[in-house]
Amino acid sequence: MESLRLSVAQFEPKDGQKNVNLTIMEDLIAEAKKQGAEIISFHELCTTGYTFLQNLSETQIGELAEPIPDGNTTRRLMSLAKEHNIIVMAGVLEEENGKYYNSYVAVDGNHMIARHRKLHPFISEFLSPGETYTTFDLLGWKAGMLICYDNNVIENVRATTLLGAEVIFAPHVTGCTPSAMPGRGFVDHKLWENRNENPDALWEEFRGPKHRGWLMRWLPARAYDNGVYYAFSNPIGYDGSHLKGGNAMILDPYGELLAETNSFETDIATATLTRDKLKKAGGFRYRNARKPDLYREILGANNDSDTTPYWMAEQNSAK
Repeated sequence: MESLRLSVAQFEPKDGQKNVNLTIMEDLIAEAKKQGAEIISFHELCTTGYTFLQNLSETQIGELAEPIPDGNTTRRLMSLAKEHNIIVMAGVLEEENGKYYNSYVAVDGNHMIARHRKLHPFISEFLSPGETYTTFDLLGWKAGMLICYDNNVIENVRATTLLGAEVIFAPHVTGCTPSAMPGRGFVDHKLWENRNENPDALWEEFRGPKHRGWLMRWLPARAYDNGVYYAFSNPIGYDGSHLKGGNAMILDPYGELLAETNSFETDIATATLTRDKLKKAGGFRYRNARKPDLYREILGANNDSDTTPYWMAEQNSAK
């Protein structure tokens, strides 16, 4: 196919309430289909909630996790995909052989197309990391998946691209947390409470360096440097104790914004991807100009991986 039409979603998940979250998602799936989308992509662990996992015991995580693809959540996603004749991508807390994973699946009405396990989990010590990159055929295109922090490590994006990905799905729960970067931090709850009476004050926070301003420093670069489309999804409102700013968006291989959500509500953004940009983009030429002999040993050198985000390090030091 020379084109691919997809939607990315934002909504406010309810901690641990799978049926509530799936009901919200069903409405968004129906809306995406109305807009002509062939695929809809939701955010990281959208079916369970994400941030609240940091406070759960291993037993509690085990009670929430499910096998993939035979668990109730994945089967429900398949049912929704079949009903609306659309491919659904969503985050599922997975259990396999006594281990737990922050996973992301793509399903159609008949089967699971792909599954990615987050390579860099940190929200809970009870989550195991995935061990492989994920690329797969998607309606005649080659797609890849990288979950939240996975996208922060640029080698992961390059590797996924070199494995053939033309579009990378990047489900997140991010933004509006403290960082060493000037201007970053939490957003005052009162601004969210008063979002209808004083929307400008909240937009100023969400569009500034705490959220969108930060996203636009690096998301376009991932797309541009690699010459790929990027489909970013993110919650709006509270995920656990953290307020998030949404801004689900689709970027083209030039790093240009094709569509984004722009509300405080449950919403989607939809755009059409076209193949012609893939080889015209600078990233395509730069990939072909690489000289791996120069840096093969450098990039493959041993490293002690530390994925603790700034806000969690601060939180831990305060205990």
